[in-house]
Amino acid sequence: MAQAPPPAAKEAPVDCIFCRIVAGKAPSKKVYEDQYVLAFWDIRPRAKVHLLVIPKQHVASLKELDELPVETRAALLSACVRVAKDQGILDKGFRVITNAGKDASQSVFHLHFHVVGGEQLREDAITKDPTPQP
Repeated sequence: MAQAPPPAAKEAPVDCIFCRIVAGKAPSKKVYEDQYVLAFWDIRPRAKVHLLVIPKQHVASLKELDELPVETRAALLSACVRVAKDQGILDKGFRVITNAGKDASQSVFHLHFHVVGGEQLREDAITKDPTPQP
């Protein structure tokens, strides 16, 4: 039985790189895709495995999660687990991270989850780096 496509997205910014990737107008190294989400390798990996999982529908960040249909929300988390399994990092451990807003260092304002692993990760991922002394 064919599944219905996700609802039409609100107008996405024309300069959104992730929307361009979804539309096939910008390159990516895809690892997973379904009707709701897309997963691909990060172009600036911070770990041996560093993938991005995004909704195909544009929302700026996790702050707008309620604008996504429940099927897309579920697909995002399921895809994070699926790509971790597909990359062989499920059993040893992986991390799922999302940044929401400038203070959280969000650099692309299209909701995305980083799935990282494949090596021992820093234990404390939330402590601020010390401020350099003059």
